[in-house]
Amino acid sequence: MIKKILIANRGEIAVRIIRACKDMGIKTVAIYSTADEDALHVKYADEAICIGPPPSTESYLKYSNIITVADYANVNAIHPGAGFLAEDAQFAEICEAHQIKFIGPSITDLATMGDKVKARETVAKAGLKLVPGSQRGRRKNNKKGTVDTAEEAAQLAEKIGYPIGIKAVAGGGGRGIRIAENQPSLLNLFHTAKAEGEAAFGNGDVYIEKWIEEARHIEVQILGDTHGNVVHLGERECSIQRKQQKLLEEAPAASIPSKLRNEICKAAAKAAKAIGYTNAGTIEFVVDKDDNFYFLEMNTRIQVEHTVTESITGIDLIKEQIRLAMGEQLGYNQSDVQIQGHAIECRINAEDPANQFMPSPGLVTAYHPPGGIGIRVDGYLYTGYTVPSHYDSLVAKLIAMGRDREEAIERLKRALSEFEIEGIKTTIPLFQNILNDERFRSGTIFTNFLET
Repeated sequence: MIKKILIANRGEIAVRIIRACKDMGIKTVAIYSTADEDALHVKYADEAICIGPPPSTESYLKYSNIITVADYANVNAIHPGAGFLAEDAQFAEICEAHQIKFIGPSITDLATMGDKVKARETVAKAGLKLVPGSQRGRRKNNKKGTVDTAEEAAQLAEKIGYPIGIKAVAGGGGRGIRIAENQPSLLNLFHTAKAEGEAAFGNGDVYIEKWIEEARHIEVQILGDTHGNVVHLGERECSIQRKQQKLLEEAPAASIPSKLRNEICKAAAKAAKAIGYTNAGTIEFVVDKDDNFYFLEMNTRIQVEHTVTESITGIDLIKEQIRLAMGEQLGYNQSDVQIQGHAIECRINAEDPANQFMPSPGLVTAYHPPGGIGIRVDGYLYTGYTVPSHYDSLVAKLIAMGRDREEAIERLKRALSEFEIEGIKTTIPLFQNILNDERFRSGTIFTNFLET
C-alpha cells in the first residue's frame, strides 16, 4: 500500500496530485525551490521541504536532492507529475534502488518508449503505421534509426520529400523539433535540432521524418495494469498549437469522423497491449488531409490535457495512476468506459500574445477564477502571488464541459470573460479570439491553425 507520496514537481500538476491524494487518504510531501516558497502546492501538502535554489537542475530535477528528501520524509512512493522526471528511466531506477515506488510505467517501458526511434520500431511491430522517415533498417548499415550528419539527412530527405521534420530522439513538449522546407534549411536546422536535444535532454541524436502539412494531432489516453489488462479512454484533439506546443485541447476530437476515431482508438489500445504497457500513457498520432493516421510518439506519463478525458469519462486519472502503481487491477473493461458530452481545455500561460508571446512573470495583483456549471479550473495562482521567471509559463488550465461541443464552447467563452488575472499578461485574449473563429467552431482545425 502507498501511504505517503512525494510529489517531484511544482505548479498546477503538483496541486492536482495533492488533491487526488487527499481524496484517497494518502499523505503528501511537497518539494520546492527557494523561488517557490509561497507556492500553492507548498501550502496544500501535509509536509513541504525546500530542495534547492531556483534553477530546475539544482532543485526539481536534481536526483540526489529528491531522494534525500524522500528518505528523510519516509515516503514510500514518488509521483513525478507531468514533467521531465515522469519519462526518465534513470530516475525510476534510482527510486527502485531506494525501495520507493515510482508512480508511472515500468523502467523498460520508459526506456523503450522514451526513445523516439525505439518507440517507432516497437509500435511498428504492433501494426501501427509510421510516417516515412529514418527508421532502423531503411538504409544500409543504419543500426540506430538516427541520422548522424546533415548530409546524410539531406540524402534521405530527397527520397522522402520536403517538408522534413528533424526531431530529437529524447525530445518532448514540442522541444527538439525543427521543420525544414528545403535542403538549405535542412542543412542549417539539423545542427540546431541536435544542439537543442543535447542541451534540453542530454542526447543530441536526431531522426527525420516526412512533415505532414494540414495535419491534425490526435492522441489516445491509455491505462494498463500489471495483470495484462488495457483500456483506452477515447481520443483528444490537440491540433491548436504554437511551435509544436499545445495550447487548446478537446475531447472527443472535432476534426475526424467517428469511423476514423474508432480505428485510431483501437489501434492505440492494441499497441499498448502488445507492448505490455502499465499505468497511464498517451499514444499520439498525426492525421493527414486524406484521413490516414500515423504514429507520432508515446508519452509515458500523465498529460497536461488529461482533464478533458476525465471530464467525458468520469475517471480520475491521477487516482488510477496511484491504484495501478499499487498493483491493483483496472476493475473495468473497454465496454465499461462511457464517453459522455464534450470538454475543452485552454492552457492559460503567463505570456503576452500581443508581443510575440513574451513571458510575463510577476506579481498577481488580482485573481478571480470563473465558476458555474461545467467549469473547472486547475491552477496555482492567488492574489499576492509572484509568478517566478524560472519555470514553465503555464499558470492555470480552464476546462469547460457541455452536453455537446457547442455548449462547451459557449461555457468556455463565458468563463474566459469572467476570468480575472491582473498584474501579468496571459493568453486569455488569444483563446477568446480562437473561440470566435468560424473555422474553429466548425472543427476545421490543423496544427498550423494559428499560423494561417
